[in-house]
Amino acid sequence: MRDSGLRRKLPGYAGAGLVILVTGLWTFWGVAEMYYEGWWGPWDKRVPYLVPALCCLALSLLAVTWPRVGGWLLTGIGGGFTLWWWGMRARAGMLTPRIVLGTFPVSGLLVVTGVLFLLEGRYRRQLRSQGWTPDERRLRRYLRQLLAVGVPMLVALAVSAYWAPVLLTRDDDGDRGVRLIEGNGVTLVWAPAGPGWSRGVDPGAGDEQPPPGPNVSWNGIAFYGVEPVGFGPKPSREGRDATTEDMRATGLCRYLSADGSMLRGEPVGVWRMPSTNEIVRSLVRDGENAGCTWDGVSMKARCRVTPDKETPLWVPGWSPIYYWSADEYDEHEAYYVSYHASIISYQSKPWGNPRHGYRCVREP
Repeated sequence: MRDSGLRRKLPGYAGAGLVILVTGLWTFWGVAEMYYEGWWGPWDKRVPYLVPALCCLALSLLAVTWPRVGGWLLTGIGGGFTLWWWGMRARAGMLTPRIVLGTFPVSGLLVVTGVLFLLEGRYRRQLRSQGWTPDERRLRRYLRQLLAVGVPMLVALAVSAYWAPVLLTRDDDGDRGVRLIEGNGVTLVWAPAGPGWSRGVDPGAGDEQPPPGPNVSWNGIAFYGVEPVGFGPKPSREGRDATTEDMRATGLCRYLSADGSMLRGEPVGVWRMPSTNEIVRSLVRDGENAGCTWDGVSMKARCRVTPDKETPLWVPGWSPIYYWSADEYDEHEAYYVSYHASIISYQSKPWGNPRHGYRCVREP
C-alpha cells in the first residue's frame, strides 16, 4: 500500500520539481540577459527580460496550489509557446537540432510538467473523496510554494553576484570623440559619436537620434551609397543581399566626412568598416587593449584579459553590445563581434537590432 501511495504521489513531486526547474532556468536566462543585453537606459528597458521568469513563477505557484488549473495552463502555454518559437525560427531558416534541444527545457518541458500536474490533480480529487484533509503543519503544507519562490530568488541572487561587480566597475571616461586604439598588432582611429558610430538607442538623446537610427542592418550599411544615397529603399538592389565588395564600394563609412561629423552625398574615402579580426584585436578592458586574438573559425576569441563594454571602444550606456564587421560569413549572413569576445557569430544581413551597432575606422 505504501509503495502504491508513493507511486501515485510521484507525478506531483516530479511536476513540482520540473516547474521549479523551468522557472529557475528562465530566471537564470532573464537576469543574465538583463545584465548582458539590457543594462542600458531606464528600468523599462531591463524589466522585459524578467517577464518570462515572472510568468513562470506565477504559473508554478498556481500549479502547486491548484494542480488541475495549473496543469491545463502549463500544457496549453508550453505547447503554444514552443510551436510559436520553433515556427518563428523555421521561417527564418534557423531551426536546427541544436535550437530544438536548447529551447525544449524552457518551453516544451512545460507540456510534460502540465501533464504531471493533471495527474496530481486527479490524485488529490481521489484523496478528497476519501476524506483527506490538508496537513496542518504550515512549513510542510506550504513547502512547495516556498521552494517555487525561493529557488528562483537564489538563482537571481547568484547571477547578480557575478554581474553586479562587473557593471558597477565599468570604465567610462566620457570621451565620445575620435579615439586611437593601438596594440595587439592593430593601430586604428575609431570614429566619433555621430553617423559613423551608431549609438543604437540612446536614452539621453530623446527623440533626436542621429542617423541611421537604432535598427541598422548590415545591408543598410553596405548599400548606403547606392542611389538614392541614404537608408531608404534601393530599387536597383531589391531582392539581393550586399557583399563585402558592396561594403567597400558603397558602404556608409566611405561617405563619412573626414572629421567624422556628418555623411556626405558623395564618397569621401577616409573611413571604412573594420574587419572582424580588427574589432577582436581592438577590444579593451580598463582603458587598455585586452590582447584578444581570433583564429578566423571559432565562435569566440582568446584574450589576455576578458574585455568589457568600456571606453574607448564602447559606451556602457548605449545599447549596442555587438559591432557589425566588414566581413560576410556567406551570401546571406555577416559577422558581428560581442564586447566580451565570447560571441563572434553571424546574422542575417537584412536584420537590424538596437544591440547590433557599428563604428567606422581609419588608419592614423
